[in-house]
Amino acid sequence: MDQPIDQPTDQPMDQPMDQFVDRPPRRQPLPLEGITVVAVEQAVSAPFATRQLADLGARVIKVERVDGGDFARGYDTAARGLASHFVWCNRGKESLALDLKDPRGLDVVRRLVADADVFVQNLAHGAAARLGLDAATLCAAHPRLIAVDISGYGGSGPYADKRAYDMLVQCEAGLVSVTGTPEQPVKAGIPAADIAAAMYAFSGVLAALVRRGTTGRGGPVEVSMLEALAEWLGHPLHHAMHGGEPPARTGLAHAVIAPYDAYPTADGGRVLLSVQNDREWRRLAEQVMGRPALATDPAYATNAARVAHRERTDALVAGALRVLGTEEALARLERAGIACARLRDLHELAEHPQLAARERWRRVGSPAGPLKALLPPITLPGGDEARMGDVPALGQHTGALLRAVGMTDAEIAALRRDGVAA
Repeated sequence: MDQPIDQPTDQPMDQPMDQFVDRPPRRQPLPLEGITVVAVEQAVSAPFATRQLADLGARVIKVERVDGGDFARGYDTAARGLASHFVWCNRGKESLALDLKDPRGLDVVRRLVADADVFVQNLAHGAAARLGLDAATLCAAHPRLIAVDISGYGGSGPYADKRAYDMLVQCEAGLVSVTGTPEQPVKAGIPAADIAAAMYAFSGVLAALVRRGTTGRGGPVEVSMLEALAEWLGHPLHHAMHGGEPPARTGLAHAVIAPYDAYPTADGGRVLLSVQNDREWRRLAEQVMGRPALATDPAYATNAARVAHRERTDALVAGALRVLGTEEALARLERAGIACARLRDLHELAEHPQLAARERWRRVGSPAGPLKALLPPITLPGGDEARMGDVPALGQHTGALLRAVGMTDAEIAALRRDGVAA
């Protein structure tokens, strides 16, 4: 299937049209326009990294297996028949379906890399080296190339060959040990290790591009999921390493601040509030709870006392909020200057009034029709927007890319006949 990457579609939307803002005309080139990225990628870590590059204007050529493509395409069918992970991580890319075990398929990738600025891969440990697609090999052959190896545990050490899925790395990095309740550790609800590695790969590419602009040379970039997530564990890690106990698992509560938790309201909602200092406690006691005596009661007047009597503190706050509706509770907390939030589910996030007011939703094309997508959180100067390209079908751009590296229609037909390209 060879189609333009930004093909229009007339299929119905999942959301009313008035929730979306048309893309404004671009006033200047995006920061990465003119940069070409070749990615042999799958799952989340590399695809999410290269999606950031695509959003900023880079051309991203995604190399996928001929037999089903990136396996994240098959994780679910939640996005109007498409996989939610794939839709999230792969907009704005061109899909090239090749069998890299066949020398003809591998030769196509090598031709593309020869003209590329960036190469990214997150194959299983050793697989890229066997194909000659590891960063060290490619950068030796192409001095201006920036080549990124993303792995679970790094290219050396006793864990180098260990399988590294997101939840496994969350366990190895200690994230699970500080997440959950006192009785039960839990994983994060998002692929935190994948995302951490992706964002360090993204920033590593940007840094390497800046260096290349001054030196003329690219070079290898290595990112491991374990090291990326370990960096994110900085606060509890330093707390434990330097003489303290590891922070306790406290669910939604804060380990060393009280009250700092979510409390039920009369209409079935939950409101999270945070009291950061004793002045705020006095305002909470007087203006929200209607119990001014608690402001100076020695059992609650200081944070240390409130933490020492956490169960009683939480019971007092919960008793005051459970008789209020969610909106009334939030209004009282806001008037008292107490930090607070509604505990939202994902459907409520999709309808969040702040995202709507800031016009953060756009439409992106896909094989299933237009889909709702958030603008990336990087807001560019001058009002120019991220590209927000379409989600590609498997092999959507194979023919065009094979022709671009000099293949004739007969050669392309032979590759497809032999199952080397799709």
